[in-house]
Amino acid sequence: MSAKTKIVVLHLKELIYTGLFAVLGILFIILLIIMFLPKDKAPKEEPETTAPAESETYEPGTYSTSLSLKNSSVSVEVDVSATEITDLRLVNMDEAVTTMYPLIQPSFEDLTDQILETQNLEEVTYEDENRYTYMVLLNAIESALEQAKLDLPSQEE
Repeated sequence: MSAKTKIVVLHLKELIYTGLFAVLGILFIILLIIMFLPKDKAPKEEPETTAPAESETYEPGTYSTSLSLKNSSVSVEVDVSATEITDLRLVNMDEAVTTMYPLIQPSFEDLTDQILETQNLEEVTYEDENRYTYMVLLNAIESALEQAKLDLPSQEE
């Protein structure tokens, strides 16, 4: 019986490098799994809190309010369905208004995006340096929405 002894030579550097790469590979796979797995059910609950009530709140239609700016006036139009705000527009805005009040258009576009997303005027955010422009536009939008609100009978019985 002739047994040949085999000698295996392992270099310590190679073992350490292999171990490190294996650990880094495992960490990378764990990181990918954490990044791409769906999150909790919290995002599904969020739209429910910002969604309007199921009951009708507005008389469907288009309502407008005039906004006076020195010698010019601009109309703010609000389109509503029975339960939500569907569109906001600035109407009859001429070049003199855009020249004299350059923040009106971008501020109104930002307000439109926020209001259509949240369906709530109280959750609107804006920078302090533009607060007066936003407040004037918010007041005009609120005035148009007041025209659109249904007069619901109070239940005090």
